[in-house]
Amino acid sequence: MTAASSIVWLRRDLRLADQAAFAAAAVSGPVIPVYVLDDETPKHRRMGAASRWWLHHSLASLDADLRAKGSRLILRRGRCDQVLADLARETGATTVHCLRHYEPWWRNAERAVGEVLTLQRHDGNYLAPPGSVTTGSGQPYKIYTPFWRALEARMPPATPCPAPSRIPAPEAWPASDTLADWNLLPTTPDWAGGMRAEWTPGEAGAAARLEVFLPRARAYAERRNLPSVAGTSRLSPHLHFGEISPATLWHAAMDQGGSVSTFLGELGWRDYAQNVIFQLPDYAGKPAREPFETFPWRDDPAGLKAWQQGRTGFPIVDAGMRELWATGWMHNRVRMIAASFLIKHLLIDWREGERWFWDTLVDADYGSNAVNWQWSAGTGVDSNMFVRIMAPLTQSPKFDAAAYIRQWVPELAHLDDARIHDPEVRPRAYPPRIVGHAEARARALAAYAEWNERS
Repeated sequence: MTAASSIVWLRRDLRLADQAAFAAAAVSGPVIPVYVLDDETPKHRRMGAASRWWLHHSLASLDADLRAKGSRLILRRGRCDQVLADLARETGATTVHCLRHYEPWWRNAERAVGEVLTLQRHDGNYLAPPGSVTTGSGQPYKIYTPFWRALEARMPPATPCPAPSRIPAPEAWPASDTLADWNLLPTTPDWAGGMRAEWTPGEAGAAARLEVFLPRARAYAERRNLPSVAGTSRLSPHLHFGEISPATLWHAAMDQGGSVSTFLGELGWRDYAQNVIFQLPDYAGKPAREPFETFPWRDDPAGLKAWQQGRTGFPIVDAGMRELWATGWMHNRVRMIAASFLIKHLLIDWREGERWFWDTLVDADYGSNAVNWQWSAGTGVDSNMFVRIMAPLTQSPKFDAAAYIRQWVPELAHLDDARIHDPEVRPRAYPPRIVGHAEARARALAAYAEWNERS
């Protein structure tokens, strides 16, 4: 008697190596891997345009990897619980395997699937399951530093498992959508040229990016804040889409020496962000410090547009926003500078920035994006104080951003290192500052003081 097929339900776990859902399903018999494009369950949190570009290429890569192992990827569109129930009826599958996800809509979806099918959930997207690293009283941590100490004490994670050598196929394959018909790629216009030049989505692309990074890992702390040099890993989109597991990164990097512990701490921050949204599911739309709901943010459409387009007149901010638009990614130090500028120089609600990053980042992770924006705004459970205002004209030379600005703000490329951070004489093509630094700082501090007194 032929064993019943199992479904592997894929979301942000698009890999074969160290993928517990595939490993468990492959042991029990034929496997039907399926990706469901579900725009209904997330509602306003459906993937942004940059993420959809990445998804297209990652799914194509995964399908090729599966075919090399005797399998294939089934594509369906609609609500996950309904689509998976229909697929189970069509194929006679009795069990669905998946990796746990912690975004609020995926937790809802897992409950819905579990009501109609036998759902086996596995861990593997994080170093430790969110909510499992707890205080002495058994409560999840809200503050990063004690969370990281407790998490680090449990490391290293389990040794990553290799990809299955073969994935058993069902006797007959169910119908599948065609990836091209999902229209995930931009066409009119095609704005993804910079992303194609920068990224290779998929498990092989993640492995190649890791290989390039490892020799640099020992100098991570010294180089990660310098946008003009290749100091960061650029693994965040591969991690977000699950093309490589955090356990794989940990084991690959942990013995590199030097300041690699700083990189491992960044993996810990990723876990911390999921720990926060596990406790506070509305974190991307609601300040953790409730009084900030009444903060007097400015309604400034022109300022928001200038920030989005990289036309603020502050070279380091503009370079970052243009890098984001071109490649779907922004250097981490520059993300902090750009976020602080929107929030404190322009006094625009941090949620406007969070939404823009959600649409334009290829690594637009719900937890990390929300936690980082609330950290910058001073509204989070663990965050920078609002009154600490980054000075972009100081940050730029401090972190040697001249070459970075030349790359992304070509109007200023002819200027030397001394002048490029804050040119007194500006080319006609480059805009004047939309606000003065001293003026903006005074305005932000006055708004905060007045609001704080009322609160």
